[in-house]
Amino acid sequence: MSGAARLRERVREHLLVFDTTLSLAIGLLIALSMLTMYSAAHDFSGRFEGHLRNTLIAFGVLWLAANLPPNWMMRSALPLYVAGLLLLIAVAMFGDVSKGARRWLNLGFGRVQPSELLKIATPLVLAWYFQRREGVLRWFDFSIAAVLLLIPVVLIARQPDLGTALLVMAAGGFVIFLAGLSWRVIVGLIVAAAAAAPLMWSQMHDYQRQRVLTLIDPTSDPLGKGFHIIQSTIAVGSGGLWGKGYMQGTQTHLEFIPERTTDFIFAVYSEEFGLAGNLLLLTVYLVLIGRGMVIAAQAANEFMRLLAGSITLIFFTYAFVNMGMVSGILPVVGVPLPFMSYGGTSMVTLGLGAGLLMSIHRHRKSMQS
Repeated sequence: MSGAARLRERVREHLLVFDTTLSLAIGLLIALSMLTMYSAAHDFSGRFEGHLRNTLIAFGVLWLAANLPPNWMMRSALPLYVAGLLLLIAVAMFGDVSKGARRWLNLGFGRVQPSELLKIATPLVLAWYFQRREGVLRWFDFSIAAVLLLIPVVLIARQPDLGTALLVMAAGGFVIFLAGLSWRVIVGLIVAAAAAAPLMWSQMHDYQRQRVLTLIDPTSDPLGKGFHIIQSTIAVGSGGLWGKGYMQGTQTHLEFIPERTTDFIFAVYSEEFGLAGNLLLLTVYLVLIGRGMVIAAQAANEFMRLLAGSITLIFFTYAFVNMGMVSGILPVVGVPLPFMSYGGTSMVTLGLGAGLLMSIHRHRKSMQS
């Protein structure tokens, strides 16, 4: 093979790294996102352009991650986790305060939310840990994993950012579950959590308790705490079977839906595209999640299996929690809709997760050989 042919082959190898099914699902989600964002951000100067920029950056991160060999992922797991913890400590000491919470770190050229990094770094380090302990797992190993998980969760919850803390808890919890945690332990933890509910209630911030009470009865404060849920459920329901039509959503364009480009973009989508559009969106998410689980099942080793399974279940948790809170069946916790909601850090994190899935699938044969 000539030098030019070898060069073309190497370029092709690094460019064509995309899993077809995942790429089609993500591409369709982004297309729907662009349509919905253009409508939702009609009076937000620069918001649609910002969303387009964030999407392009996320695509670049996805491509880079898809090119990463799994061995590099394993080597970088612990340093990435430690770096994430240090950034969380820096946020606690020097972070910017916004709306009563200290979640952002100003780097001079822009702000970042380090807690988003832990959504990937935490399952990454746990998958690395269980890979090292494969074949000799004892109850003590699960205890160490629980400590590795609780450290970032506590730091994030103290910002306070309960929504992200729960997502990081879920991401790490999925790894521990997939590693073989006994069902008896899981049931025991659920019972213990239920028994500790009064204590947890007393430790929650006032606005967090209010969210739970608002979920139970949003009409108790229709112009205050219940406004988000009431307006979003009106928008979802008023879409009917086929929706009101693109750019025709009254709840959206009369500005009744709060945070309509971020946490509540599903309400905008539902109002304009109706039940038919929602079924399409759910189908795309099911394809994305189903393909991720297939990749996890076909993974070459324990590390790749645990990481792929956790990332896939993170996508499921994002979608389920966001749609649940917008529909009024879950408390409002500030969780974005995957590849739909505005947000640079979350979009990049999702792109990173999707790229890691593609890398795991792409390198499965080379890792087995």
